[in-house]
Parts: sequence; structure tokens; C-alpha cells
Amino acid sequence: MSQTPDVPQTKCVVFDCDGVLVNAVSSWRTLHDHFGTDNSLHLQRFIRGEITDVEFMRSDIQMWKEVQDPIYRDELFRAYSGIQLMDGAREVVQELQNNGVFVAIVSAGVDLFVASIAAMLKVDDWIANGFVFNEDDTLSDEGVCRLHATGKGEIIHRLLEMNGLDAAGCVSVGDSEMDLSMHIDGSRFIGFNPTRDTSIAAFEAATDIEVVHSKDLRTILPHLRFA
Repeated sequence: MSQTPDVPQTKCVVFDCDGVLVNAVSSWRTLHDHFGTDNSLHLQRFIRGEITDVEFMRSDIQMWKEVQDPIYRDELFRAYSGIQLMDGAREVVQELQNNGVFVAIVSAGVDLFVASIAAMLKVDDWIANGFVFNEDDTLSDEGVCRLHATGKGEIIHRLLEMNGLDAAGCVSVGDSEMDLSMHIDGSRFIGFNPTRDTSIAAFEAATDIEVVHSKDLRTILPHLRFA
């Protein structure tokens, strides 16, 4: 497999989770499908910056609780049972780690889901947003915002610093316009299989990134360079 010859050696790859490592657009959307709710209006408001991550999470939880209250942690796990890994995800992570590449997940998705994917793929580190549960394991009204969907760069800077890595060797992989925040100065960004019209337009407008239109994660490997 040919690799990009004129770029720095890849030392770190940071993946978004939903739509990249797993074949599902959003771990939040999966729960809406499970409860039969639709938060697309608030999604558009969130993308436009009209509501915060915390407000967006709160609106999701409120919708689900209007359908069912209480909601137990086990039911949220069951809602994710049908989601599959993206084709090639296992092989890509294994190939990266075989070549000494640090692999991380930086996701604004649901932590209990992202944690399971991180464990399945045996990545080196991960972070995600998520839920607060009550003492009886029922879902509370609030979400936990560990990172802003449009502020992933701050997390990547911290990740690189903690692991003695530099931006030149870092490649981020995301599928939406919000993931462009992963593209910190000096690093590279690969847009993987964008599906929303707004994401496709944003990737087309960004002249300094690479875009792969495929549902097989192995297609990013030629864009990386190993020793």
C-alpha cells in the first residue's frame, strides 16, 4: 500500500467516533431513534452556535424523558447494541499501533458508548461527553460536557502535550464540519465520508485538508506515512 511520501511521519492519529470508527451518524441520534424522538431542530440551532453543548444535551434528555421516565443506564446500553464498527476500523487501529502510532478518540458523543468502542479497539486514550446518573442508576436531567463539539483542538493540544508529541506528526480524522476544530496548527486533517450537506460543503471549502469518500476506514491509510 502506497503512502503519502511528502508529509511528516505519522506519530499520532486522533479519531472522531460517530461516523468514523462506527457506522452510525451520532450516538445521540441513536438514542433519539430508540425513543422515537427527533431533535433535528435543536441540532441545527447547535450547529449555528445558538445553543451551547450543555443546553443541547439537556434538550435531548428532556425529549427522551417525555417518552419514558425513569430511564435506566441498562436501557441506554441496549439502545447501542445494534451499532457496528466502521468497515476496517479494527484493522486500521491495529496497523497504526503496530507502527508505534498513538491512537486516541476525541468525541462529543455519549461516553458510555464511546468507552465501549475505545475498549473494543484498545485505543491509547479517549474522551467524550455523556450523562449523569442518579444513585438508583436512572438518568438525571443533565449531561456532562467534557469538551465542546467545536472546540476539539483544545483537547488535542492537551493530548499531545501529555504524551510528548507534536502537531506535525498528528493526523485527525472526522466526518463533520464541527470536527474541523481538530485541525490544529501544524497538524493534518482527513475528512472521512461526510454525509450531511453542511459537512460536505465545509470540507470542500477547506483547502488545506484531505477528504476521503468511502465507508471503509482502511482508505485513510495511504494518506499516512509510517517509518
